[in-house]
Amino acid sequence: MNRSLESRILLLICLTLFLFVPATCAQEQYKKLGRDAISQIVDGKYDAAIEHFEDYLGKHPKDLESMYGLAVAYAQKQDIDKAIVYVEQALDEGLPFSRFIAGPRDLLKPLTDSTEFKALAKKHSVELLHGPLLGCVTDTSAKLWVRTSNEALVQVFVSTSEKMHLDIKSVIARTAKTSVAFFVGDGVAVKCVIAKTNRAKDFTAVVAVRGLKPDTRYYYKLLVDGSVEPRLWSFRTFPVSGTKSRFWIGFGGGAGFTPQYERMWDTIATHNLPAFLLLGDNVYIDNPTRQAVQQYCYYRRQSRPEFRDFVAFTAIYAIWDDHDFTTNDAGGGPKIRKPAWKIPVWRTFTNNWNNPYYAGGENQPGCWFDFSIGDVDFFMLDGRYYRTKSRVKNPSMLGDAQKKWLFEKLKSSKATFKVLASPVPWAFGAKPGSRDPWQGYKAEREEIFSFLEANEIDGVILISADRHRSDIWKIDRPNGYPLYEFESSKLTNIHTHKVMPGSLFGYNKKCSFGLLQFDTAIPDPQVTYKIINIDNEVIYTFSLKKSQLTHKKGK
Repeated sequence: MNRSLESRILLLICLTLFLFVPATCAQEQYKKLGRDAISQIVDGKYDAAIEHFEDYLGKHPKDLESMYGLAVAYAQKQDIDKAIVYVEQALDEGLPFSRFIAGPRDLLKPLTDSTEFKALAKKHSVELLHGPLLGCVTDTSAKLWVRTSNEALVQVFVSTSEKMHLDIKSVIARTAKTSVAFFVGDGVAVKCVIAKTNRAKDFTAVVAVRGLKPDTRYYYKLLVDGSVEPRLWSFRTFPVSGTKSRFWIGFGGGAGFTPQYERMWDTIATHNLPAFLLLGDNVYIDNPTRQAVQQYCYYRRQSRPEFRDFVAFTAIYAIWDDHDFTTNDAGGGPKIRKPAWKIPVWRTFTNNWNNPYYAGGENQPGCWFDFSIGDVDFFMLDGRYYRTKSRVKNPSMLGDAQKKWLFEKLKSSKATFKVLASPVPWAFGAKPGSRDPWQGYKAEREEIFSFLEANEIDGVILISADRHRSDIWKIDRPNGYPLYEFESSKLTNIHTHKVMPGSLFGYNKKCSFGLLQFDTAIPDPQVTYKIINIDNEVIYTFSLKKSQLTHKKGK
């Protein structure tokens, strides 16, 4: 081939790529489109947002987020007639009316205060906006998170009988200050627990149900402000703490809002898991200074019927990564209250999840926490709140307070397996050339791994997210057993990261999540990792014995 023809072919390829890539990127970044336009509305750039939404709606006439965004934009312009047109169009196409009640309330206030909207609200009465979201399950308790239209009394009725009914409604419980127990027809025992949603916490409440039996299926119903929610939900308590057991849990990250992939939550739900770990990039906000944008990103996911069904039956444990806390690959720095946006972002996070605790609370904010199932301990890490830049002297991803907490918890753990959950990969080859994962914090990673060896802490498994694929990695150690890392972070994202050659296995063809089965009742306890794709196909299975994760005594 002569050089002239070769050059023309190369130029043609480059022009083709130039023309094709923007459209592809726009499709891949659906999670950003509505979010960025809402950010424009917050900044008063209403016409720019309207132009974006109308253009997208012209190409995709049934796009619900564009209809919602146009209602918000026209509300801010005080053009209520146009806002109502888009509200009604969105409702006709299936958007829940609760989206317009949830908000962001400040942005929608001109609309929701209007006579026209109030007339619609009478036809679409809704009390429970989001939830129930199950969390904090133990062998004897559970907590349920909800968000309501207004500050409201929320009553949770719990029973081991699926035949429980609420003919009595809230007559007994309405005057109760604490939980009460009573019997209904056929001698069915029912427990009632009460809480009130709080405007200061974005109209949410967490209802704690205690005094339950281990490893038992419970059914529950909700009353919100005296109105019975039609659904009957259920959950299962965990096995007795510290005992040998067999169970599955799921995990993953990379859950950018993508309507055609929201069916992933239905796929995961078919496995009837007691718990699911969300390891970061759960909603993709990338906007730490605009609370309304953060709320918008949470609300659109919490309003999806697939997600609502899933979290009502499965205990959810969530940490954040960069896109939910700040911006791409960024951290908050070592100060508790600087930059000033850190505390508000943290409060928004705590208002939208249902974790056992959030680091050290107001005095030491963050999202790290731990919990247990049977004799498996889980340590959920915060890689962002106190993260320093990787090129400073003695860089830290965790910060001193979290590292102290982690070492104390690990040293005191008697569990057969200990799971260290990081929002970013542990293996150095997972994101070559980047200093954002642990390869940018090599000394701190070595400090953690050396601590395991110095204290002969056995049974440690690493899990992580961030890379848009599902991987298995082996990290060999000169003075201890090899550490295995299971990574999965393509729950609902379209965008994909290529498989890395250093992994034991990698998969990126479809959205996927990780399943971990723990069996500690057999002589040599075992953990099995399965990669499952959005179509519920088992892509790969990998098992480890406890004997493979044990220090050689005397070394």
